[in-house]
Amino acid sequence: MDFITIDFETAKYSQESACSVGLVKFKDGKPIDTFYSLIRPPSLYIRPDFTEIHGLTIDDVRDAPRFSEIWDEGIKTFIKGFPLAAHNASFDMGVLKAVLNWYELPLPQFSYFCTCRLSRRTWPELKSHALTALARNFEIVYDAHNALDDALTCGKLVIMSAEKYGSSSVDDLLSASKQEMHLF
Repeated sequence: MDFITIDFETAKYSQESACSVGLVKFKDGKPIDTFYSLIRPPSLYIRPDFTEIHGLTIDDVRDAPRFSEIWDEGIKTFIKGFPLAAHNASFDMGVLKAVLNWYELPLPQFSYFCTCRLSRRTWPELKSHALTALARNFEIVYDAHNALDDALTCGKLVIMSAEKYGSSSVDDLLSASKQEMHLF
C-alpha cells in the first residue's frame, strides 16, 4: 500500500486560489512522511466564508510562498513515483491543474484515485461519505479543513478500506472495489 494523499484549501471559488496544501506519503500502509505549506494565492484575498471553513486569513498567507515556488523542489519531488489519492479527487486535481496552468508550469504525468468513490463502494450503508462524516463514523479525530489533517484522514480511510477488502496494494484495492486509477 504505497500512495500519497493530497488535499488543498482554497481562498475563493476559483481553483487557482490554493492557499494551503497537505500531502502524506504512505509506504507499506504506514504514513512515513508529510509535506505541508501555506500558499500565497495569486490574488491576495480570502473570502470570509472560506476563512470560517479552514481558518486561514490573509495575514496567514501574505508572506507564504507562491505555488510556483513550492512545486518543483517541494510537491513534485515529494510525489515522484507514487499514485495520488484525494477525497473528492476531482476538486483537488482541478486545483492542482489550475495552479499549474496559472503559473504556466508543465503538467506532470501521474495517476490518482478518489477516496470518496472508494468509500462509497467500501461502506455503501453509510448515509454520508463526506470526509468529516466518515471520520466521525470511524472515530478518527482530526482538524477538519486543515490540508495536512485532511490528507492524513484520507489515507487512514484508504488503509481501512484495504483491510476490509483484504488488499495489499493500491492496484488490488482498486480492482476489488471496482474503482479506476486515473491519469492526470
